[in-house]
Amino acid sequence: MNNLINSNNLTLATIEQARDGIFWLDKDGKIFMANSAACDFLGYSKEELLTMNISQIDIDYPPDKFQELWNRVERDKKYKFEARHKRKNGFLYPVEIVVYYVTYENRALQCAFFRDITEKKETEFNLRTALEEVTLLKSKLEDENKYLKKEIKLNSDFGEIVGQSKALKEVLKKVEQVAHTDVNVIILGETGTGKELIARALHNLSQRKERAFIPVNCASLPSGLIESELFGFEKGAFTGANSRKIGRFELADKGTIFLDEITEIPIEVQSKLLRVLQENEIERLGGIKPIKFNARLISATNKDIVDLVEKGFFREDLYYRLNVFPIEVPPLRERKEDIPPLVNFFIDRLSQKLGKKIDYVSEKTIHQLTNYSWPGNIRELKNIIERAIILSNNNKLIVDECFAHFAPRKKITTNLFENEKQHILKILEQSSWKVSGKNGAAELLGLKPTTLEARMKKLGIHRPSHTSTLSE
Repeated sequence: MNNLINSNNLTLATIEQARDGIFWLDKDGKIFMANSAACDFLGYSKEELLTMNISQIDIDYPPDKFQELWNRVERDKKYKFEARHKRKNGFLYPVEIVVYYVTYENRALQCAFFRDITEKKETEFNLRTALEEVTLLKSKLEDENKYLKKEIKLNSDFGEIVGQSKALKEVLKKVEQVAHTDVNVIILGETGTGKELIARALHNLSQRKERAFIPVNCASLPSGLIESELFGFEKGAFTGANSRKIGRFELADKGTIFLDEITEIPIEVQSKLLRVLQENEIERLGGIKPIKFNARLISATNKDIVDLVEKGFFREDLYYRLNVFPIEVPPLRERKEDIPPLVNFFIDRLSQKLGKKIDYVSEKTIHQLTNYSWPGNIRELKNIIERAIILSNNNKLIVDECFAHFAPRKKITTNLFENEKQHILKILEQSSWKVSGKNGAAELLGLKPTTLEARMKKLGIHRPSHTSTLSE
């Protein structure tokens, strides 16, 4: 038996049987040998491949970059990298390539071994996506935990809604009626009336009570950051965005988001908020795909939102989207019978916090507190009680010194509507009751004549019979 085997034939047979695709290339990138695996991978016949340049297949290495690659392989003798090959049908697929530098018969050559790594790339992508999801969920849980701690602190500060007045009962009746639904609620009322407590009551009575309650004070957010705070952003979305941030809407998914002082949202962000409410999806800044969410929206404001709409400071279509079920919280001066129980409530809570025991509140003190107008409402009452506890001795609550703090301010006997009415009357008298036209009251007030006439009707302002017509 002949044990001698032609080495060239053995080499060619080995190349043909190899599972990897193999190319032999010259310095210009011309293919002058390819094995069957390379043909199978790319969909070309050997005859076709031998007429081609490697840059026609390896799209990541056009001729100029191929020369850089050649020089590197010539220097290092071996180079391993990843690229993309283009099949005859036009499809691209990722490959791992190992190139060797050899000389044969005084000719510089390169031998490239390549294999399809599509499955490997898909696995890496799936793992990376799963890791991002885990990181995202971890971030979301951490943020929810932060808000939960904040919520616990707020509850410990304010506790339950206190009072038995008819005005408060009407509010709580509305809360019970709408809490179990998912309709948008807007809470109206002066600052310090407890609008957030009403929002929390709506959440706690709803089917979403086991999920997050995310409060957002729109007035405290810089106008340039409010969009990213509400909707979040992707890493690299802008300078300083070094990691992905979950927005408040996304955090509130399956729960409730409370937008306090919603009228402070800039007009350009209002349009995006409207789209979010219409589509029930948000898009992070720098993101490429929308994210569905399911959160109940509760909003609040201490301003006349209708007036802001009429003046063009708040979008009318957004107002109608928010104003499905309005709840107006009365000021403390309109629910005076709730002041004594609120006083007792704050004494109980704050005396424990301050380490002082208060056993006695005189009728004179209750009378003082009940007859004060409370422009700062419940928040102001809490501050007065806290200050009084600090200053009181012999376990008796004394508020005289606390009210002395407000001495420069005269007792307020009118509400906001009365103040507005008096101001409009003053301007009307100044303009001789001329509403529109040059030097008319509307011009002096910076309002449209129709807006002023609507406000006059609402406030019960009527032209004296001895005056001339209201407009030109």
